[in-house]
Amino acid sequence: MKINNISLALISILIFASCSKQKSSVTGWSYNDSKNGGYEVNTQFKEQITGPGLVFIEGGSFTQGRVEQDVMYDWNNVPKRVTVSSFYLDETEVTNKDYMEYLFWIKRVYNSSYPEVYLKSLPDTLVWRDKLGYNEPFVTNYLRHPAYVNYPVVGVSWDQANDFCTWRTDRVNERILINAGILKEDPEQVDDNTFNTEAYLAGQYDGIEGRLLRNLDPSTGEKFRKVKMTDGILLPNYRLPTEAEWEFAALGYVGNTSGENIDDRKIFPWNGSSLRNGSSKNQGEIMANFKRGRGDNMGIAGNLNDMADVTAPVRTYWPNDYGVYDMAGNVSEWVMDVYRPVTEQTSTTDHRPFRGNVFKTALTDEDGFIAEKDSLGRLIMVDVDVKDNAYRRNYKKSDNINYLDGDIESQMGIDWNNFLSEKSDKDTSRVKIDKWNQQASKYEDEAVTGNSSEMYDYGGSSLITDRTRVYKGGAWEDRAYWLNPGTRRFLDQSQSSDAIGFRCAMDRVGDPKSQLGENQRKGTDYNKKR
Repeated sequence: MKINNISLALISILIFASCSKQKSSVTGWSYNDSKNGGYEVNTQFKEQITGPGLVFIEGGSFTQGRVEQDVMYDWNNVPKRVTVSSFYLDETEVTNKDYMEYLFWIKRVYNSSYPEVYLKSLPDTLVWRDKLGYNEPFVTNYLRHPAYVNYPVVGVSWDQANDFCTWRTDRVNERILINAGILKEDPEQVDDNTFNTEAYLAGQYDGIEGRLLRNLDPSTGEKFRKVKMTDGILLPNYRLPTEAEWEFAALGYVGNTSGENIDDRKIFPWNGSSLRNGSSKNQGEIMANFKRGRGDNMGIAGNLNDMADVTAPVRTYWPNDYGVYDMAGNVSEWVMDVYRPVTEQTSTTDHRPFRGNVFKTALTDEDGFIAEKDSLGRLIMVDVDVKDNAYRRNYKKSDNINYLDGDIESQMGIDWNNFLSEKSDKDTSRVKIDKWNQQASKYEDEAVTGNSSEMYDYGGSSLITDRTRVYKGGAWEDRAYWLNPGTRRFLDQSQSSDAIGFRCAMDRVGDPKSQLGENQRKGTDYNKKR
């Protein structure tokens, strides 16, 4: 029902926009008129529709990082003031049911020709094993048994979570086009003949076409056309949230604001310093799923206070003021960021902070056209060419993971002026520079370390690489300290755990405020569960 409403609303907007004969305030020529060239503008677009499973998160500024004593003494969450744009976030973690739908689709579409795609997507169910514990029932049952369909999926690596986001984007946008009548369902899709949003927009996917849109551009010689990004019908990509977005949404300060002031700072996603519900109706009940002490995972028989010895079904506990569930406890969650132990203001931006940018673009052929999609139906993405950015001021290269923290320019203890002036002989200095570059280049090597430099000696003095990703939020096996949204931990992007899951996010385009978002928040109540 929800996806049908999305499609109908969007196609209605498009129809009105196509019929509109508004004139340009710059030239006086009419928009959406085939008689004068057919320049199309959707002047009726109101606001982005909320995609399936998502909740609107109105952005703003907040203090990211530590708000309580750093009992671990990691000093990796120094407080800093940042601004997060409005975005969308999954109401709950991705569940076993959701991930099994993904696996079913992958197996149905690719398994005949590319069985490795399905095998690569499988969660690691062996993460449940404990050398001194009996967890075999979870190994065999947790992912697939119907008793666990609404439990958060675990054993999923950061890489696998990103692949799920890509798949979800394509399935949602394909459903929107089908419900709008632009495409028809095609159960015979296999291999490269599968819907991919970027490939469709690049004209490399046709599918079974239905009612195409009227083409107002007479120069093409076509009466009808496919949907374009400028129509406003397709949704942006599902993706993992950034660390700042996740932390902002978890704190849910939208419920603590008075004018432009935040009344009370939060330690957890709920108000107060207690881990129990203070309402008269639910007084004393634990607010999240976590380990209260050694040997105490769920209370005692007759009063299972947190109702779970491992994970619990999503929506078991109370949502925060954004209407988002389990931002503390149950499972920790992957975020997009590459981990670095230093997060001061000088090493990140204060607007939409994120470390991990590797700028890419679609591969083009020798004539400059987008190259043919790959055997799985996706466009081939490559790193941006450094030569094309020689005169740019905002970035010079594709991989910016190490910028100001780990790259050659930010090496500690090297004074380049003294380095070059130790001897007056230019040739000698040049030799010294060459030796330094040779030493630095040895870190551009193995896939395990990525492009790490001497600053992070993987396997020697640290476990930090360019593949080390942040995960947030406490889990069922964690003590209360990790329930604080400011805490952060890390793991290699190819590894997984029985206590790490994920949820998806989506960019918000246009107006940062949404009436829909305000209506959702009005229904939030700590004393209600779903």
